[in-house]
Amino acid sequence: MAHRIAVIGAPSLIGREILRCLSETSLAGAEVVALAQGRGAGADISWGDKAVLKTRDVARFDFAGTQLAIFACDAKLAAVEVPRATAAGAMAIDLSGHFHLEADVPLVVAGLNDHTVARAARRRIIACPLPASLILAMVLKPLHEAAGVKRVVAATYQPASGAGKEAMDELWSQTRGIFVNDTPEAQYFTKQIAFNVIPHIDRFMPDGATREEWAMGVEIRKLLHPDIQVSASCVRVPVMLGLGMALNIAFDRPITERDAREALRKAPGLSLLDRRDDGGYASPAEIVGEDMVYVSRIRRDATLPEGLSLWVVGDDVRLGAALNAARLAEAVFKA
Repeated sequence: MAHRIAVIGAPSLIGREILRCLSETSLAGAEVVALAQGRGAGADISWGDKAVLKTRDVARFDFAGTQLAIFACDAKLAAVEVPRATAAGAMAIDLSGHFHLEADVPLVVAGLNDHTVARAARRRIIACPLPASLILAMVLKPLHEAAGVKRVVAATYQPASGAGKEAMDELWSQTRGIFVNDTPEAQYFTKQIAFNVIPHIDRFMPDGATREEWAMGVEIRKLLHPDIQVSASCVRVPVMLGLGMALNIAFDRPITERDAREALRKAPGLSLLDRRDDGGYASPAEIVGEDMVYVSRIRRDATLPEGLSLWVVGDDVRLGAALNAARLAEAVFKA
């Protein structure tokens, strides 16, 4: 009997990529149900090489008989539908962020802390981290094992894709409009995004940080170690896909550039592109569609005895979200 998997938010950018990633795994033969809310219902979605799924209304869907439900939707919808799915016996993989900081819900990156999946048995919920946190955690883990990460200062350069298709459409329309002398009109973003950068992702909190910046710190501590301190500045940039990150890391113990490169080179899911010449580094445009995190420009911090600086890029939609969900789906059925 084929596994039955429901993907909630299937018509979204991440939902479609989840279906693509699932079709590339051992779950390609599963029975997949595409679900959406409101106007998203009724859309045709590609599944594998030939199949087309008709999206159904999640509010009317009976989760009975569904072993796994993947939520690529907003937190408000997940808050309602995840408990309904788990009550019907499904395991939920949630990318909405609604459950990611709850103590009894494991926050999991496939290949990094898979052992925590077992903790999902009681509530039947597995949470996925923010794409920026996932990419950062993949880089920090081998370095933490090598020398003990004490503090991270992260500046993230996040593409329009992180805010969804509507945000990408706004970037495209503004960019095109500027070339014909139209005045850019911000509708989805708070400011003009074309030919601009916006130091604002998610809502502001009382201390002046945005929720994205705060959540990165909390997620890294949950994923890796409770003593790691993170100071993040998250910036939206006029790029369609691909996330960049400049990191400054302070360690508990001395670590040389050579030792750091060796630790990163051995780590799964990472690729070094670190030549000290023109073009000897990775950029977001080059890594779209890739399943690896690329690390470049590893160098000593001259102001910090036990510090390094480096540059990191990864595909926020595929690697940072969809691929993790697909790999966790495989882990659920192998458990």
